[in-house]
Amino acid sequence: MRTFPTPEPEADGTLEWSATTAVVVLLEAGDHIGLGLTYSSPAAEAVIQHHLADIVRGSDALAVAADWEAMHRAGRNLGTRGLFAHALSAVDIARWDLAARVLGTNVAALAGGAIRGSIPFYGSGGFTTLDDTQLADQVDSWLRDGATRVKIKIGESWGTRIDRDLSRVHRLAALVGPGVAMMVDANGGYSPGQARRVGLALDDLGVDWFEEPVSSDAVSSLNLVRLSVRCDVTAGEYAADLYDIAALLPVVDCLQLDATRCGGYTGFLRGAALAASSGLQVSAHCAPAVHAPIATAVPNLRHVEYFVDHARLEPQLMDGVATAADGVLTPSAGNGHGLTLRRPAATP
Repeated sequence: MRTFPTPEPEADGTLEWSATTAVVVLLEAGDHIGLGLTYSSPAAEAVIQHHLADIVRGSDALAVAADWEAMHRAGRNLGTRGLFAHALSAVDIARWDLAARVLGTNVAALAGGAIRGSIPFYGSGGFTTLDDTQLADQVDSWLRDGATRVKIKIGESWGTRIDRDLSRVHRLAALVGPGVAMMVDANGGYSPGQARRVGLALDDLGVDWFEEPVSSDAVSSLNLVRLSVRCDVTAGEYAADLYDIAALLPVVDCLQLDATRCGGYTGFLRGAALAASSGLQVSAHCAPAVHAPIATAVPNLRHVEYFVDHARLEPQLMDGVATAADGVLTPSAGNGHGLTLRRPAATP
């Protein structure tokens, strides 16, 4: 486990934070080491140690699916969502990495084979705590990497500062100019009525992605917003299993999935397949280094979120992080997912 302080306190519409904690899993089989992680509470480490470690310890290195099912069953009395899902995700990602390394191949090959060598990304951050200069610097960094889509946070203070929300979107439009798509994320900060009215203003400003305008748990309200606006309404970053995903599919235009929360690579691929059955694309939420290697094998992938906090800390934590240039992320060519723990980060 390692905690990375943010440069300064950050906030979105409904939460403030000053650090990000990465919980890391290492699995060994012979000379091979598999690496997995989740961005979560330090408590996820305790869940792994007390409830999951003995399931994978001594297991066949290639028994990825069997171990996933066994781990999921172990969460029956704890609840298999939330913190438990984060812990399971970290172990599952390590299982995929280890199995691929044992076989001398990469995780995309285990998933059926890569269908693309690189993945479109969008720049993401734009916290409500940023001033105009800080926002401009962040946007400029994404544009230098070739981003053709950028996303900022709105819904400030639980939807009580709508004037500032829209002012910041105006500012974003001036910063990116024509040819770059604008995206916003309210993190569930608005009421349904607010979200519909804000969504109409966003349509007029040319925004084409309205993420979590209301809580993703309020699926009927998500659908009300979706039926009221032209821009895509999206959600899914908190989905932990196929039941969560199935509930969202009728009410979103693009499903977000997070492999560090939804059951690892196993859950991510299952979720993407379920979305495909409804004719939907998926977008990988945050953790760009973790998502890039497996995302190359997902036919209905739209893009990966190049989240500023994770993009900053992942190169400090791991070697082999996907490079961002010309609007795409290109994973390393190594076995597994290509990521290895940096030795200076091995000790909290």
